[in-house]
Amino acid sequence: MYCTSFARGRITFLRRAVAEHAGRAGLSGRGLEDFVLAVNEIVTNAVVHGGGHGRLRLWTRGERLWCEISDEGPGLPAGWMGDMRPPAGFDSCGRGLWLTSMLCEHITIVSGPAGTSVTFAAMRA
Repeated sequence: MYCTSFARGRITFLRRAVAEHAGRAGLSGRGLEDFVLAVNEIVTNAVVHGGGHGRLRLWTRGERLWCEISDEGPGLPAGWMGDMRPPAGFDSCGRGLWLTSMLCEHITIVSGPAGTSVTFAAMRA
């Protein structure tokens, strides 16, 4: 298991640490790149929309590498939950969660006034 806190200004370091851990856990090639991109998107969401910091956990279970990213922000806007349609045109919001849902498996979003938690998985080689 890998567990760490993150904040604005530490995303590049976190992305490298996730890539190293995911590689040791059995992800490689395109699967590794997709997983790190998904982590980057959700971490960036937490920093931009969720209070500027958060917590990341990685663990393996069976054939999957799991990631949970949580923040203490105000939660997703009312009516947004479950909407995984691609963002329209040049919309600047909604791409991170949508992209993660396209790149990874089993995405779960729990959100409320005390924060948001996003959990997803990737198949290991």
